[in-house]
Amino acid sequence: MPGPGWCGAAPLRVFPSVFAAAALLGLLPVLRSHGLQDAVTSKVATLGLYLGPGDGDVTSAPPEVRPDDRVTPNHTKGLHGKPRKPFPVLDIDYGHVRTPFEVALWILLACLMKLGFHVIPNISSIVPESCLLIVVGLLVGGLIKGVGESPPVLESDIFFLFLLPPIILDAGYFLPLRPFTENLGTILIFAVVGTLWNAFFLGGLMYAVCLVGGPQINEIGLLDNLLFGSIISAVDPVAVLAVFEEIHINELLHILVFGESLLNDAVTVVLYHLFEEFAAMDKVTLADIVLGFLSFFVVSLGGVFVGVVYGIIAAFTSRFTSHIRVIEPLFVFLYSYMAYLSAELFHLSGIMALIASGVMMRPYVEANISHKSHTTIKYFLKMWSSISETLIFIFLGVSTVAGSHHWNWTFVISTLLFCLIARVLGVLGLTWFINKFRIVKLTPKDQFIIAYGGLRGAIAFSLGYLLDVRHFPMRELFLTAIITVIFFTVFVQGMTIRPLVDLLAVKKKQESKRSINEEIHTQFLDHLLTGIEDICGHYGHHHWKDKLNRFNKKYIKKCLIAGERSNEPQLIAFYHKMEMKQAIELVESGGMGKIPQAVSTVSMQNIHPKSLPSSERVLPALSKDKEEEIRKILRNNLQKTRQRLKSYNRHTLVADPFEEAWNQMLLRRQKVRQLEQKISNYLTVPAHKLDSPTMSRARIGSDPLAYEPKPDSENLPIITIDPASPQSPESVDLVNEEVKSKDLVREEEEDDPGLVMHPKEPSSPGTDDVFTPEPGESPSAQRMLRCLSDPGPHPEPGEGEPFIPKGQ
Repeated sequence: MPGPGWCGAAPLRVFPSVFAAAALLGLLPVLRSHGLQDAVTSKVATLGLYLGPGDGDVTSAPPEVRPDDRVTPNHTKGLHGKPRKPFPVLDIDYGHVRTPFEVALWILLACLMKLGFHVIPNISSIVPESCLLIVVGLLVGGLIKGVGESPPVLESDIFFLFLLPPIILDAGYFLPLRPFTENLGTILIFAVVGTLWNAFFLGGLMYAVCLVGGPQINEIGLLDNLLFGSIISAVDPVAVLAVFEEIHINELLHILVFGESLLNDAVTVVLYHLFEEFAAMDKVTLADIVLGFLSFFVVSLGGVFVGVVYGIIAAFTSRFTSHIRVIEPLFVFLYSYMAYLSAELFHLSGIMALIASGVMMRPYVEANISHKSHTTIKYFLKMWSSISETLIFIFLGVSTVAGSHHWNWTFVISTLLFCLIARVLGVLGLTWFINKFRIVKLTPKDQFIIAYGGLRGAIAFSLGYLLDVRHFPMRELFLTAIITVIFFTVFVQGMTIRPLVDLLAVKKKQESKRSINEEIHTQFLDHLLTGIEDICGHYGHHHWKDKLNRFNKKYIKKCLIAGERSNEPQLIAFYHKMEMKQAIELVESGGMGKIPQAVSTVSMQNIHPKSLPSSERVLPALSKDKEEEIRKILRNNLQKTRQRLKSYNRHTLVADPFEEAWNQMLLRRQKVRQLEQKISNYLTVPAHKLDSPTMSRARIGSDPLAYEPKPDSENLPIITIDPASPQSPESVDLVNEEVKSKDLVREEEEDDPGLVMHPKEPSSPGTDDVFTPEPGESPSAQRMLRCLSDPGPHPEPGEGEPFIPKGQ
C-alpha cells in the first residue's frame, strides 16, 4: 500500500518521463529514416518502455533475445563477419569544415594585409590601400593558379548580399546629415543627370566604335553597348570611400562625390534591368520605354520608402529595450539588413533602402539605447565595413587572375578614353548649370577634383559578372574592359589624386570638435534665416526644415523616444552627448585626474544612471531645474571662451624693443598739440559776450560816442537809429546800401584789421559825456559808429529781427 505522500510526489516524477517518451515516439518515423532508431530505443528503454518492430509499436516488456543473436564483448568480428577497425584516435575530415575554414582564412588574410600596410613605414602614405589590396589579390590568385588549383571568383550574390551591405550601412548610419541635405540638389543632379549622360554618351560612342572596329566587335548591337555603358558609368561608393578618406578632402567635395556614388545606384539598377530586358526582346515599343522611365521613380522612391518603414520600426522597437540592453545593437543590424533584402526582393534600390533606414533610425535609436550599445554599433559597423572593403579589393585581384578574358585593343582603349571624356564633359556642363543657383560656387579646382574622383569599383565588376552568356556572348570582353577601367581609376587616379590635391592647394578637412557655442550660433542662424524667408514670403529649404523639425518634435519624437528624453531641450541633449564623449575620452586616455570636481547633474546622470519611479519621470516640457541647467551650461561653456584667452600681467610681459620708441613718439606729439593750443589761445582775441538785441540797442543809444569808425569808412552803409524808440523794428533804416562789387572784392583781399577801438578821453567837469559829441564828428558818423560797434547776436526765438532792412 503506498504511503500518503505517493500521490503528491510520484506523479511529479513520472509525468516528465512520460512526456519525454511521448516526444521521442512522435519523432520515431523521422529518426528511423535517418538511422537513429537505436539511440531512441535505448533512451526509451531506460524509461521502462520498449519499441516493437513497427513504427508505432510499443510494449511494456523487452523482446526476447535468442542465443544466436547474442554477441560476446571480446568478439573480434562484426555481425557480417568483417574484421573490426580499431578505435580512431585521430581522424581528418576537411570536407566537413571546408567552407567556414576557408572563409575564416580569407578574413584572416585580409586583416593581416591591412595590418601590414599600416605597420610598414611610408608605404600607406604613397600608395592607397585599395591598390595594395588588389596587388595582394593578384599575387594570391597567381599562387593558387600556379599550384594547379582554380582560384575563387567574386560571385555577384556573395558581393551584393554579404559584402556590400555593411559598407553602405556604415556610410548611411553615420552620414553627415546637414551637409548632405544642404547639397542634396547638387548631389541629385550629378547622380541622376550625370549618370544618364555618361551611360548614353559612352554607349552611343562605343556602338560607333563597334561599327568600324573590325569583325570581332561588329556584332555588338546598340542595346548591348548601352547596357555596357550603364554598368561602367556609375561611380563606385566603395572605391570613393577607400580613396577620399585617406586624402582628407574637405567636407563639401567629399559629400558631393560620395553622395553621388550612393544615389546613382537607383539609376544604375534601372538602366541595367531595362537594357537587359530590352536585349532579350524581339521588338521594343514606345510603351516599354515609358514604363522603363516610370520604373526609375518606382525603384528609387520604393527603396527609400522601404528604408523609412524599417527605420521607424527599429526606432519604435528600441523604446522597449531599457531592461535588456544586450540585444539593442542587434536590432539595428537586423532591421537594416532586412530593409536591404526587402528592397532587393522587389528589384528596388537596396542601397537607397539602407541609407534611408540608417538616416531614419539613428536619432531616435541613439536617444533610447545605452552608450555601451552605441559604442558597440559604431565599432562593429566600422570593423564589418572595413573587412568587407578589404575582401572586395582582394577578390577583385583574385578574380582577375581566375576569370577568362577576351582582349580587344580597340574596344578596351576606346572604353577607357570615352569614360574619362564623358566624366569631364558631364562635370563641366552640370557645374556651369548648378553654379547659377548655388550661393557657394564650385570653383575650377573643385570641378577638377569631382571629375578626377569618379572612380569605378567592384559594383561594375559584379554587374558585368551577372550577365547571361546566352544573351550576351561578348561577356568576357565586357569584363575585360570593366577590369581595365577599374584598375586605371584605382591605380592611376587613386595614386595621383593626393599629390594633385596638395599641388592645387585644395582645402582639406579640418578636424574640430563641436562646442556649445557653435551649436547655439548654428541654431540661431537657422531661426534667423527661417524668419527672413517668412518675411520675404519665400518658402526655401530653411522654411521647410523648420516645419519638419516642429512636426518631429510635436508628434514623431513622442512616439519613438521613450521617457523624458522626448521632451528634453535640444541644448541639454547636445550637452549630454558632449559630456559623455569627453568622459569616455578621458577614461581611454587615462586622464581621470583632469575631470573637474564640479560635475553637472547631467553628467552625473550619464555616468551613474538611476531608475526613477514612474511618477518622478513625468516632467514638464521645461521645468525650473531644466531652465537652471541651461543657464549653468551656458555660463560654464560661454565663459570658457574668455578663460582660454591669454591673461596678461605686468610681471610676466615680455619687453617689446619698439614699445619705448612708440611711447616717446606719442608723448612728443601730445606736447606739440598742447603747445599749439596754447599759442592759438594767446593770439586769438576773445569773443565779446553776446547780448540780447534789446541790450545792444540800449547800449548804442546810451553811449553814441564810444566808438569811431576807420578812416576809410566812407563806403560803408549808414544805419539810422531813432534813440527815442530803440525797441521798434521800424526805426532801423539802411542808407547808402549799394556797394560796388569790385570795391567789395578789393576790400576782402586787403588785410582788413577790422574796427579800431579808441578809448574815450576823460571828460571835463560839467560836460555831458553821453550826448556831447566830439568836435569834427557828424551825426551820421556817430550813428554808424554806434551801430557797427556791437551789432548784437542773432535774434532769439520769439523776438523780432531789428537789423533786417525795410523793403525785404
